[in-house]
Formats: sequence, C-alpha cells, structure tokens
Amino acid sequence: MASRTTLVSKVSEDLRAELTSGVHAPGGRLPAESQLAEHFSVSRPTIRAALRELEAMGLVKTQHGVGTFVVDRPSVRAGLERLDSITDSIRAMGSEPGMVYASRVARHVMPDEASIMGVPGETQVLELRRTITADGEVVAYSYDLIPLSVLPKGFDTSALSGSLFRFFREELGIDPHHGLAEVHAAHSEHVGWGPEAQAHRLFVMLNQLHYDIKDQLLMYSRTYFIEGRYNFTIYRSGL
Repeated sequence: MASRTTLVSKVSEDLRAELTSGVHAPGGRLPAESQLAEHFSVSRPTIRAALRELEAMGLVKTQHGVGTFVVDRPSVRAGLERLDSITDSIRAMGSEPGMVYASRVARHVMPDEASIMGVPGETQVLELRRTITADGEVVAYSYDLIPLSVLPKGFDTSALSGSLFRFFREELGIDPHHGLAEVHAAHSEHVGWGPEAQAHRLFVMLNQLHYDIKDQLLMYSRTYFIEGRYNFTIYRSGL
C-alpha cells in the first residue's frame, strides 16, 4: 500500500508540473486515462487516484462520461492531506509566489507557545513574520517560530528569505517530513501588517507543528490565509 501511495504521489506531482508548465491548457481536456497510464508507465487505477488528488486540489475537474478538464481558477488552492510548502502550492496553480519578511526576532517562547510546541519554557526561538503573495497579491500572513537549536550556531537571520521549506532542505539538509495541523476560522482586525492589513478581516488559520522524520520539531506556524484568495480542499474516500 505504501509503495502504491508513493507512486500515486509521484504521478500526481508530475501531472501538476505539466499543468504548471502549460503542457495542458486551462479549460482543455486531459488525455484519456489509458493514454495517461501509457505516458507515465503506470496502471489506470494509479492514474485515477492521481487525478482524484489533483481534483481535490482544485486543479482538474472530472465530468463522468466526458473526461477530465484542467481548471482555470484565480485563487490558490491546496489539499490539506499533503505537506506542501505554500510557495509550491502557489506555483502549482501557475502563479508566481513571493515572500516578504516583516520581522526576524530571537526570543524565549511564551508559556502558551511552550505548551503547544512541547518544549521547556526557557527554549529560545526565532520568530518570523512573513507576508506571502501570489503574482504580487497578498494571500496570507504567517507567524513562524523556529527553535534556535535547529539553526547553525552564529546563523545570520538577516540572510533568511523565501520559502522556509526550501531553507530547511537546501540550507540545513533537513526534510520537513510530517506535520500536525488544526484549522480555524478567524475574524480579526489585528492580523497582518503592511498597506493591505486593514483591508482584510476574515481568514482561515492553519495552526501547525512541523517535524522531521525523527520527530524533531522544526517549526511552529500560525498562518492566516485570506478567505477567498487561498482555499483548502480535502480529498475524502470511503475506502
């Protein structure tokens, strides 16, 4: 089962890459399952499962008896069942991701943060505040805490930019392997910063702990996605 899941994910990622690169035009019909199975050298059930993943992400839409079509949507969509970086999700939708770091501060954790993160009260963290954009439009604000023990000694925090997942993988050689997340609706006038901060009141908040394969805590994030600009889907199955 694990190997099949891995194969489905690989095919799904390859299809996403083709959608992003324009191999399949928005609104166009994808090749038949049999053709896709031959193209990727996999079985039709594997193709069918990969297409279900893409449909859950809002990238394609299947009309039974007609075919599967590429969806052209203005908002960013992401599936909650997979651990993707926000920038990868934005890029998968054909948009250009952007990241603006509003602040970088080293401090001790607050008592409530220590409880959520499962760390001692004297733990030091790097607090980041980031504005995330898609094609220059703000889609989310993120508060991130990285334990300083994860970072190299003497690390220059001003050099940190772009995707945090990319930073973990390429700069630290650490792979964010899994996460625990809670999803909440949030209505507030005090989320965000910058010129657009007062324009948004309604958010989908993802409260998430990220771990490596050895269950080492890499980051605690509270990311506020602007309702209507970043939408989440969940693929559900009765199997």
